[in-house]
Order: sequence, then C-alpha cells, then structure tokens
Amino acid sequence: MDVVAIMEALAEQGVTVLFKADAERMAERRKPWTFVASGAPLRDDILVRADGASVGQCLEACLPRLRELGFSLPE
Repeated sequence: MDVVAIMEALAEQGVTVLFKADAERMAERRKPWTFVASGAPLRDDILVRADGASVGQCLEACLPRLRELGFSLPE
C-alpha cells in the first residue's frame, strides 16, 4: 500500500490528511498510529479517523469509509 499516493489522491480531492505516531502511546504499548481525514469535501463536518497499532491497520479501517463517501483512491 502506497501511503504517499493515498495521501496525495485525497489531497487532490480537497481532503486534509494527517498521519501521526504518538510516542507516549507507543511507550505504553497502546495503538500509537492515528489517521485523520477532514476538510470541505467531507459532508456535514464528517471526520474519518482511526487509531491503530500500525499504519496499515489505520488504512484498513478508513479507506473503505472514504470510498463509501465517493473518494477515488489507489489500490
């Protein structure tokens, strides 16, 4: 999965995308990764967000939802 290509595709469609690795959660052995997609194209102030143990886990949670909302994403 090409994370940069996914982020670029969303940005080109007007979505702001954030990936975060949280050092405190990592040290505590909790889900350190966060994915957030927001912005004007998301109707009714919808925020697509997931916390996960890995980048892949976050994407597995969020990409289907973004596709449901009509966004075009690379495979």
